[in-house]
Amino acid sequence: MAYSPTTQTSPSSSSSSPPWDVFLSFHGEDTRKSFTAHLYTALKQRSLSTFRDDKELERGKYISQELLNAIENSMYAVVILSPNYAFSRWCLTELAKIMERMKKMRLIILPVFYHVDPSHVRNQKDTFAEAFDKHENDPRIVVDDLQTWRSALHKVGHISGWDLRDGDESMVIQQIVGKIHDGKLNSIVSAVSKKLVGIGSRVEEMMNSYLNIGPDDVRFVGILGMGGIGKTTLARAVYDRISSQFEARSFIANVREESTRGGLVPLQTQLLSDILMTSNIVIRDIERGSNAICQVLCRKKVLVVLDDVDQTQQLEALANRRDWFGGGSIILITTRDKDVLIKRGLAEDEIYRAKKLDDDEALQLFSWKAFENDLPLEGFVELSKQIIHYANGLPLALEVLGLFLSCRNNVDFWKSALREGRSMSTVSRAY
Repeated sequence: MAYSPTTQTSPSSSSSSPPWDVFLSFHGEDTRKSFTAHLYTALKQRSLSTFRDDKELERGKYISQELLNAIENSMYAVVILSPNYAFSRWCLTELAKIMERMKKMRLIILPVFYHVDPSHVRNQKDTFAEAFDKHENDPRIVVDDLQTWRSALHKVGHISGWDLRDGDESMVIQQIVGKIHDGKLNSIVSAVSKKLVGIGSRVEEMMNSYLNIGPDDVRFVGILGMGGIGKTTLARAVYDRISSQFEARSFIANVREESTRGGLVPLQTQLLSDILMTSNIVIRDIERGSNAICQVLCRKKVLVVLDDVDQTQQLEALANRRDWFGGGSIILITTRDKDVLIKRGLAEDEIYRAKKLDDDEALQLFSWKAFENDLPLEGFVELSKQIIHYANGLPLALEVLGLFLSCRNNVDFWKSALREGRSMSTVSRAY
């Protein structure tokens, strides 16, 4: 099985599909530690990759290219229009870029009117009028920018959104997250056959043979396989498929790397933050974190994914025993090391062994990466078959090779690369 080439950590404006699900546009002083923080946690809990600028821009600084790129490469923009939003020329510049993307039908805008009247946004009244009085007297701001900002506010004020003057913030957050999550799933349906080659049958096998569970049972399931075989992709696909059936959920990615870099306490904090949908979790040490996880999760039906586990200590800290979790809970663990699963008490029938792609699947995936098509271009069929033989059914290897050769559709170059082993060296760097 293969995964989409986009990532949450390395967005690029040249990506073929948005690396960010959501861009949050907000005024820091108004909502950073309140509504925006709670919304961000809820989006993260549903595995929605969300761009939130955590740096306060210094006076006199221009809006960063990073922010503009994030808007360019997002599927949704949640614009939180608060009383002081229009006082920030950076917020207004973000909004203008967001409206530009919407006009090109490249972005869906979800406005939140946070203690402001939508008509005041549309017509720049009240604090919005005060903000523009200030901007008009700022010699750094040109008239064209003022007109662009006014137009953007007028347009966003006409978009149906959420009026929080008398609304329930927690309910609004649930509605926003649900709308984005459902929209993402709908887009995934059409993308799966192209980008996630072979994943459908594997998800069904997991559902039918490993995830049947009674209301009082707690199921631990391991996904075992070598690097690059697609364990994380399968776990994410299953997670998206069944997450709505649980009271709470958490996807802890890159456990091996993150625990090496920062220890286990930050991962315990993430797990509790995801489950409780709050960012106000403080854990002092691993033992207290384990106790807190047990006390909180034992009363809830939860779905937890622990991705790329390589040590039993990681499971001891995050999911030590079945009685840590409420009835109906499922804990998925991806790993390269079977001993990690066995030592934590998983039986053979609780371990799914990730499968390599067969030749047809491998050729399809490689062709998508190299040619953006289901099949190789004319003249490249036999060369493509030689390359998928070297990749040995590993999705990551096929993706790396396909992308390496995608801009070099020259038969002589491909032959030379195969003879000299340049493609194989590219594959070796992927692990």
